[in-house]
Amino acid sequence: MLPFARVSIIGLGLIGSSVARAVRATMPTVALVGHDADPDVRGRADQLGFCDDITDTLGAAVTDADLVILCVPVGAIGAVAAELKHDLPADAILSDVGSCKASVLAAMAEHFPARQIVPAHPVAGTEYSGPEAGFATLFKGRWCILTPPGDADPAAVMRVSAFWERLGANIEIMDARHHDLVLAVTSHLPHLIAYTIVGTASDMEEVTQSEVIKYSAGGFRDFTRIAASDPTMWRDVFLANKDAALEMLQRFTEDLTMLQRAIRWGDGDALFDLFTRTRAVRRSIIEQGQDDAAPDFGRTHE
Repeated sequence: MLPFARVSIIGLGLIGSSVARAVRATMPTVALVGHDADPDVRGRADQLGFCDDITDTLGAAVTDADLVILCVPVGAIGAVAAELKHDLPADAILSDVGSCKASVLAAMAEHFPARQIVPAHPVAGTEYSGPEAGFATLFKGRWCILTPPGDADPAAVMRVSAFWERLGANIEIMDARHHDLVLAVTSHLPHLIAYTIVGTASDMEEVTQSEVIKYSAGGFRDFTRIAASDPTMWRDVFLANKDAALEMLQRFTEDLTMLQRAIRWGDGDALFDLFTRTRAVRRSIIEQGQDDAAPDFGRTHE
């Protein structure tokens, strides 16, 4: 039995269009309705045909829905939830895909009872955006973390879990604030570092007369991939998860100072110990199936 018969997707960028494509591939009888605030995105999504219907208004997209998934920047979720207040059916479940959960949960709870709310975070994505960027297998083998409120409806949580499992995701249920702390380490801080390094290189580019770009090694190329992510989304992530991001940034700053001291004083043992520990982390990620061991990140060299 399908967990939902009618699914509405609000926001048709990379994640929203991937959800639609994945539903179409794994649950073809589910009725899919989509909406995006940008009329140009709506037009492109309509041409791509991954939804049964693309509506011009937010209310029209959700009136008959069993599940509504907000695939909008986390900073917009409060406003969208407020606009949905009078159109969302009383028995429908409201969810999202944002990478910050405490602020999302609070924004939803202002307008809807706990029994209707099951926030979610599929830990998957690419540096691309827009409805053309989505693909059906984006969530396969990836984690989807659910952060329901303490008084959530257990049946609603089970249905949302079953939905994401159908899309190929592995499910974890977590407290919203704990989620934000974990993701500040594993996702938000790495993005902040990437934006900083690429920004520094951009400043240096004028000094080095294009050598930064010309001689980019693999490490810098990987940072530019991360730094190419959607700027609106990541602006909202850091503002919404400010406390956890600042805590992790402080820890990183302290560790960076220790590393600076080791280099300054020629402490090779400290450097070797750190690099050995971090190498072990990479092996653990591969062993848990979150990446593969292909040389040079699977790049082809022809």
